[in-house]
Amino acid sequence: MFKSRSSMQDIKTSCKTSGLDIYRKVPKDLTQPTYSGAVVSILCCVFMLFLFLSELTGFIATEIVNELYVDDPDKSSGGKIDVSLNISLPNLNCDLVGLDIQDEMGRHEVGHIDNSMKIPLNHGFGCRFEGEFTINKVPGNFHVSTHSATAQPQSPDMTHIIHKLAFGEKLQVQHVQGAFNALGGADRLGSNPLASHDYILKIVPTVYEDLSGKQRFSYQYTVANKEYVAYSHTGRIIPAIWYRYDLSPITVKYTERRQPLYRFITTICAIIGGTFTVAGIIDSCIFTASEAWKKIQIGKMS
Repeated sequence: MFKSRSSMQDIKTSCKTSGLDIYRKVPKDLTQPTYSGAVVSILCCVFMLFLFLSELTGFIATEIVNELYVDDPDKSSGGKIDVSLNISLPNLNCDLVGLDIQDEMGRHEVGHIDNSMKIPLNHGFGCRFEGEFTINKVPGNFHVSTHSATAQPQSPDMTHIIHKLAFGEKLQVQHVQGAFNALGGADRLGSNPLASHDYILKIVPTVYEDLSGKQRFSYQYTVANKEYVAYSHTGRIIPAIWYRYDLSPITVKYTERRQPLYRFITTICAIIGGTFTVAGIIDSCIFTASEAWKKIQIGKMS
């Protein structure tokens, strides 16, 4: 008798608990499978699979976000910027080619030779200059000229090709399209041999931060140029290739980001729930329309 009372109480408790179920079950004998429902179900599954794969691709992929702010990002550089220059002068002997550097902090260096190399071209009639040096983070210029030569040539030919001019650390990132080597490939072989060339550069500090938080510092730059014939105080033409630079106060920062897991899960739930809901509405409309059509046909036959 005690056991029967206990079992009755368990049944009552179970009934009360099941009353809270918001996902009521429909017996199978009360459902009716249809051909249109099967088609809608298949299309629904294909559509959900397509959306799931699209979201999964976006979740795995890395997004690069850029922002602008005013600051000096690389304070550990000691106020210096690394420069890499590679230029060919096919009609000027290597003995005459030199690099001069000067800026507003009073630096004035003629014939810079550290970390530089001169490669003869055209059987010694031309020269390819490759050099790496540093400049201060103040306005200034560096120029390729014959100023450091012991004897100045009568008619120096400054026609040239710039293979590379880059500042800071080299960045090779697939989805970042920046002007890190804006003058790369500049061809001035068809210009006036005695003309000087002015390249006015606006250097923009650039920071790239990967997913691990590691930062790399580089510099992009914009360029404008002009060509003119310059005379010295003695009336001689002394051409040069000038790179006049100034730094922008604006820093560009690229940051790698990945979609958070909770957002991915939320999106997948929304895809599944939304697709099932819309598919159910479509299937219900098709079924209701087909049933109405059957009744109309039966009415005509009777």
